[in-house]
Amino acid sequence: MNPAIVIPSYWARDDRPTNIGEIGTYDHVTPVDKPLPELETCLSSLDKVRGVLRTIILLVAPPDCEASARARVESICRMHPGLNPLIIGQAEGRVMRQSVNKAAPTLSAEAVSLRGYGAIRNMGLAVSAVLGHDVVVFLDDDEVVLDSDFLVKAIYGLGKLNRQGIPIQVKTGYFLDRDDSPYVDMSKLRWCDRPWSIGAEFNQLMERMLDGTRIKRASSLCGGCFAVSAQAYTRVPFDSFITRGEDLDYLFDLRMHGIDVWFDNEWCVRHLPPETPSRASRFQQDLYRWAYEQKKLEVCNRKIGLRPVTPNSLQPYPAPWLMPEFDKRASRTALRRALVGPERLEYLKLLTSGREQAHDWATRSSQRYLSLLTYWSRIMDDLWANEWVAKRIRAMGTARLTWHGAAKEKA
Repeated sequence: MNPAIVIPSYWARDDRPTNIGEIGTYDHVTPVDKPLPELETCLSSLDKVRGVLRTIILLVAPPDCEASARARVESICRMHPGLNPLIIGQAEGRVMRQSVNKAAPTLSAEAVSLRGYGAIRNMGLAVSAVLGHDVVVFLDDDEVVLDSDFLVKAIYGLGKLNRQGIPIQVKTGYFLDRDDSPYVDMSKLRWCDRPWSIGAEFNQLMERMLDGTRIKRASSLCGGCFAVSAQAYTRVPFDSFITRGEDLDYLFDLRMHGIDVWFDNEWCVRHLPPETPSRASRFQQDLYRWAYEQKKLEVCNRKIGLRPVTPNSLQPYPAPWLMPEFDKRASRTALRRALVGPERLEYLKLLTSGREQAHDWATRSSQRYLSLLTYWSRIMDDLWANEWVAKRIRAMGTARLTWHGAAKEKA
């Protein structure tokens, strides 16, 4: 196999939250002047991993600091030449976008780009296709790998048939927290957060997944410990229109195409997330996310040629979030957080009008993913092992990591 490790890395001038509800609002960003960025810690942990052929860094930054972020990322990558890093920033992204336009000239520019969680993942798939990688292993920059066999475990079983004769094309692992636990810590759960916590359902799922047989059919997906073969990713794109949770949504998309995700209970990473600048922003994104998921599944389940995905098939998690009780959870949480804690005014706005706006947006947007599906296979066919595009992005994404970058440092 020829795996590529793909790492989205989010940067900004500082870690102040952007306006809630905007595309391009992320759970966390790295300030360009941070002394020890998460990406450095992540790549340092990868140095010990056997068999790394290429590491693709998806550099996500607003225009006003893209140059500064690029300089920081190049500096970090120069310290890890053994990972064969390739940086995909705005310049390389434009080259990729031009190639996508040739295959699908009417497709929205949002579908494959460096803006929005799903579109960024699609950029990683597109670059991997151009370079001819038959497996993509996604890792987040706020994670560290735990042993030298990370890639060995990532590709274990891929391309094989399980005992029931079902092909394994997609795998997920899981993450450990700072205390080496795979479970959500329920002991510190505040009163205002209880209706919105996934802890009980997620912990029940993890108990089931970690017990017994190594490889099991999954109902959840960890986007920071995730391997997908070309047989799957050339057929199924990420949904570029979802506000967050694009990894779990990808499990739904794969199931629509008859592709299962398999959980490997011997493959994990450690997750070291920084503090979230705005919990209200994340809450609003989740309002839109779950409202959209419900409406999208309703639309796609009626589409001829796609397999239905029902909440009951996703027990114990994320099934409850795809059911009508989601609205009650949302209103109770917004009310409680409007009464106690920070950002009370934001939660009051979300309580009074935010939920209706989320449902309205979900109704308007629920068929957009079907448009992307129409073009995806054609895009992948055009991009696969495209030597001209590959030569361009390799020259742009790696030249400054070698002689050109060294020349700048000496100057």
